[in-house]
Amino acid sequence: MKILYYDCFAGISGDMNLGAMIDLGVDPEYLREELRKIEIGAYEIQVKRDQRRGIFGTKVDVILPSGEGAPAAHGHGHRSFKDIAGLIEKSNFSEGVKSTSLNIFVKIARAEAKIHGHSIDEVHFHEVGAIDSIVDVVGAAICFEVLNLDIIISSPVQVGGGFVKCAHGMLPVPAPATAEILTGIPIKSGIVPFETTTPTGAAILAATAGRFAERVDFTPLKIGYGIGQRDTDVPNVLRVFLGEMEDEQQDLDVELKEACLMECNIDDMNPELYEGIVERLFEKGALDVFLTPIMMKKSRPAVTISIICDADHRRGIEEVLWLHTSTFGLRVNKIEKLILRRDVSTVKTKYGVLSVKNAYLRGERIKWKLEYEDAKRLAQEKGVSIKAIYDSLLSEDV
Repeated sequence: MKILYYDCFAGISGDMNLGAMIDLGVDPEYLREELRKIEIGAYEIQVKRDQRRGIFGTKVDVILPSGEGAPAAHGHGHRSFKDIAGLIEKSNFSEGVKSTSLNIFVKIARAEAKIHGHSIDEVHFHEVGAIDSIVDVVGAAICFEVLNLDIIISSPVQVGGGFVKCAHGMLPVPAPATAEILTGIPIKSGIVPFETTTPTGAAILAATAGRFAERVDFTPLKIGYGIGQRDTDVPNVLRVFLGEMEDEQQDLDVELKEACLMECNIDDMNPELYEGIVERLFEKGALDVFLTPIMMKKSRPAVTISIICDADHRRGIEEVLWLHTSTFGLRVNKIEKLILRRDVSTVKTKYGVLSVKNAYLRGERIKWKLEYEDAKRLAQEKGVSIKAIYDSLLSEDV
């Protein structure tokens, strides 16, 4: 089985990803030729050998006519998700490239929509709407098709620290869009005092990686390095491994993870407070939160608050429970989670583009699900019922 493993010890950006793919053996001329299938204006892809801290690899820059020879900065040019989706859909790319490209942009669009309070079709991309970022996203999809991969796996993602300057001013790292895209994905932070993972890089991983793991058993066959823009003490490179692993599909499709189950019983608190507490718990990294009605001694009605989280987020969860509930104690147990391999695909219906989550077992898709919030958003935009959105999806080939 052919595997691509991302070692994101210094983060990931769209141009670093393209550099790593070319370093693995993707022909840059073929990439340029394929990218001509999408009409996005004039640009040039500059590919060169470079090094960071003695590690040599491939550096990719997208040069715009106005750049006068300098690498184009992310953030120039504005396009909506609807514009970008239309460009991709009317192109002559293969269906695989179209689907992967749209999945990546959907990740970014949904994050931007949530943060800025817009519908997904109204989102205007700043950092990711420029020509260079469209090249990064569609170029990634082209490279994945060339490499003919069976599975993509990534390490936890290093996001950096400090602040980043963007169209909305100075924002904390990870930037809100990056943080939203990486929800549910293991991250690391603080290796350097600046941004190491961009929204584009985060979305490429979120849309394509079947799992995230620090340790993976496989046989490396080739290693590629994508060179970043900075030269710091930590090598600013993205390392990727192309290799083979045993075709144990059951193991690939069902991932075992360790987690914590934290619980407390509450019998003396205003029930109206639970909603705010649940929101705070998710903000602190909870993977799941649920409330269970119980009966305590002397037949007192009560509620058990249960939280599943990674060990790294335990302290933040504890603080919420100490400060915002009436509990005097907590129960903490180490548990194991079994998680089906999943990905997200897009389906075009008469009401618009919808995202569908797919789950796999032994190499076959066994179930799919439309996220309720996605259906709710589109129903509000089109002035129809949520049931109509679900019915429109059932009429399509999902």
